[in-house]
Amino acid sequence: MSRLSPAARHRERMLGKLAASAGEPGGVTTGSAYELMLMKLHEDRRTLSNIQSIERKIEMKATMLPAYQDWIDGVLAGGRGAHDEVLVNVLVWHIDVGDYERALQLSAYALEHQFNLPDRYDRTLPTLLQDEFAGASLGGKLKDEPARAAEILQQVLAMTGNADTPDQARAKVHKALGLALLELVNQVDAENITAATADRATASLQHLTRASELHQAAGVKKEIERLERRLKKFAEPAK
Repeated sequence: MSRLSPAARHRERMLGKLAASAGEPGGVTTGSAYELMLMKLHEDRRTLSNIQSIERKIEMKATMLPAYQDWIDGVLAGGRGAHDEVLVNVLVWHIDVGDYERALQLSAYALEHQFNLPDRYDRTLPTLLQDEFAGASLGGKLKDEPARAAEILQQVLAMTGNADTPDQARAKVHKALGLALLELVNQVDAENITAATADRATASLQHLTRASELHQAAGVKKEIERLERRLKKFAEPAK
């Protein structure tokens, strides 16, 4: 939660909205209020650069993020598409701390207006989104929430579907989504496919197969083979 008073939070939102609405689509956000936000961002990044532990960096980002929320809300409300370095950095931090819904909200705006990541990321924004969201799911950060993981990954695929990204990054999303759907199937029955899970199992197989097509080393061969056998067994009585 922000420690600012309601009046101060309102002021931050209005400053963000005004700065964003003054920028031209395809241009760069300017103005004294924006410069102050950039200064704060650079100070926070400097603080983070002095921390070696990734875990501690993430903890620190979680404490820093509330100070940016009202500004970002204003940008989303009034923005016309001018590039905003603050929003792009905060977007990535939200993924890092596990606030995936907020990250998706910012991603939609950034992708709509074709924002670029700072050079230090060495990736396009669509590629980063595919890598980081899939990595979070495959890395176990959503292990106990397969339904949430599946919903998030479906949104990532939809948002980046037309983007030119490396096959390996796209394969990673399909793999993560396929495994999340498979986990939902297995929660009902880890051995057999039922009428209640057939559609989800079929979708899982499609995503796992697509992952293998895009990247042969995706590591989903065994899952595909076993799921194919389970689906075949389910379909046999209908013959």
